[in-house]
Amino acid sequence: MHTQLASAACLGPSSLRHQPIASQRHTARAPVLRIECSNLGQRAASGVAAVALSLTLAAGGASARLEGVNKPELLPPGAVTPVIDVAGFLTEGEETRIRSTVESLEADTGVKLRVLAQNYPQTPGLAIKDYWGVDADTVVFVADPNTGNILNFNVGENVDFKVPRNFWSRLAGRFGTKVYWQKQGQDVAIVNAVAAIDNCLREPIGRGQCSSIRGVLE
Repeated sequence: MHTQLASAACLGPSSLRHQPIASQRHTARAPVLRIECSNLGQRAASGVAAVALSLTLAAGGASARLEGVNKPELLPPGAVTPVIDVAGFLTEGEETRIRSTVESLEADTGVKLRVLAQNYPQTPGLAIKDYWGVDADTVVFVADPNTGNILNFNVGENVDFKVPRNFWSRLAGRFGTKVYWQKQGQDVAIVNAVAAIDNCLREPIGRGQCSSIRGVLE
């Protein structure tokens, strides 16, 4: 089961690392992340994964220890949006397309894909936990080039039981490597990753599920 989500009041130093999550269905490791704080405070009521909020880690297994970030002033004003691009990686058209994909996916499957493009330390950090209402049905996709591999995922436990664990590591290896995003662009890596997640989550559970990593900007 996933680590429970730390309270948004946790403002101390944090360490983000790859954390294999025990599951009755999956045994492979994946680049699923959790945040550890020196003062966890009150834990959320449900068993959901902790969100990668300050700096996320590359799929190759790198590790880092950085100060936690909590900057609600970097959250977009107005209505809640499933896509936050504080790094400016996406064009207006790309952001609109991703938002449409994410909203359609949630309506059809119940899975809440949330996308945060950041360039540490410019990130809302812990503030996105309450902003998005992260729960067991949420996948938080954090795109940050500081990690080498730009694609980092935090998977809620309900989604974890639906998706083969190795999908996330294969996705990071396909579109997230430094060679890929430096050549194709951060925006292409993000758009392709969202498309691949959308395709995977719409496939029926069973043999061969999510075996193909398909983007849209090849």
